[in-house]
Amino acid sequence: MNQKHRTFSKEKYIAEHTATMADIPATRREFLLRSGMGFGALSVASIFGMNPYDAAAAATPASASPLAPKAPLHFPKAKAKAVIHLFASGGPSHVDTWDPKPALNKYDGTKLPGMEGLAFGTPYKFTPSGKSGVETSEVFPNLSKSIDDIAVVRSLWTDVPAHDVGARLMHTGSLQLPKPSFGSWVVYGLGTENQNMPGFITIGGAPEWRQSSFLPGMYQGCNVNYSTRMDLDDVIMNIRSQFNPPDRQRRELDYVKQLNQLHMANLQKDSQFEARIQAFEMAFKMQTEATDAFDITKEPQAVRDMYGTDDAGSKLLVARRLVERGVRFVQVEVGGWDHHANLETALRATASRVDIAAGALINDLRQRGMLDSTLIIWGGEFGRTVTRGGGAGAGGGRDHNGRAMVAWMAGGGVKGGTAYGSTDEFGSRAVENKVHIHDLHATFMALLGFDHTKFTYRYNGRDFRLTDNFGNIVKELIA
Repeated sequence: MNQKHRTFSKEKYIAEHTATMADIPATRREFLLRSGMGFGALSVASIFGMNPYDAAAAATPASASPLAPKAPLHFPKAKAKAVIHLFASGGPSHVDTWDPKPALNKYDGTKLPGMEGLAFGTPYKFTPSGKSGVETSEVFPNLSKSIDDIAVVRSLWTDVPAHDVGARLMHTGSLQLPKPSFGSWVVYGLGTENQNMPGFITIGGAPEWRQSSFLPGMYQGCNVNYSTRMDLDDVIMNIRSQFNPPDRQRRELDYVKQLNQLHMANLQKDSQFEARIQAFEMAFKMQTEATDAFDITKEPQAVRDMYGTDDAGSKLLVARRLVERGVRFVQVEVGGWDHHANLETALRATASRVDIAAGALINDLRQRGMLDSTLIIWGGEFGRTVTRGGGAGAGGGRDHNGRAMVAWMAGGGVKGGTAYGSTDEFGSRAVENKVHIHDLHATFMALLGFDHTKFTYRYNGRDFRLTDNFGNIVKELIA
């Protein structure tokens, strides 16, 4: 045999015996697409929230960031550009905070018609505040100074007065089914101003409160367990590599991106894979900017003192710093409102922490010219009963009540100095200009520039929205 026929190139041998993308005949999705008239692929598209008939989406460049800032779709003149949601978990008592009921105090300790237990009058005084004269409780001396910037909803109600269910409805507009959270909807609609930070950040709270559900994963909230006692590198875990310097991390991410592009070019685009890559990219970008945002020692001492020295004040100061840096939605849990007993002292202590921090937040945003563009929301998952919880010997507390609750909002185009709606003479249920949670969500969306009935996402063959099939905008709350 001729010697030249027995020689071969090692490189050519390896190339010929190495599998490539082109050698794979078809993926499962391609098989579905090519068979059965494509019906299988249509079902897969709906699972991932893709509309195969959406020409505009098909024309969108693949490189366009889903987190790029966008203009509001329906109300372009809307003022709110960012949201700070202060979730008062536990269910604040409305008649002790923002809904004065003199009749309840008048009949304190007596049996009220149609109610179990004895009337429990509030131990706190209400006085008119600001130019608007809206009555505020003595537990909020700092917030009462900003009442002309605040709209109080006194006729709010919810469906089920249970903590988990009530919190789910407040955050997602759903009682049972897993749905995207309010923050995820906002970032989906508006994107975010800072591409080096998540558009939606939560400081504490349950995972369900920040879930993106069927919305793409990049719209899910990034949770931060922040405390002034924590080292800054521990505030957001795993964003700084312990093994590789930044330049090597950058090379690794660039290589993974090249593989992903090869995968999309030869097979198909995988939304879950894409979301994971975007999460890696975001973590890399956050290494310097996120740490800086949570470093409140860079604030003047006078500003830090204004917010208070506890964690509640520090968290709200961080919330302002995040919004200042272009984060679209920040949620802070300001809990501790489940006062079944010892209400007189426990509620005052809880309210004091929020009063100092939230009052400082409003003033700080106003001084920086950010209040008009930042929507601040405060409220819990339900209200409390107007009778003494558990009977006369319960130690002065209140049980759960979904028929009457309260919330307030400030900034972002809100009509300040407003007390909207009312409960009955004792505060047991909303009766005038009733506002359901769906109505509240519809109003929030309007303040951000969206018609809640048209702001939808197609999933599994249906157009979903935050307000389900309900909700009316409370126009009286909008300036």
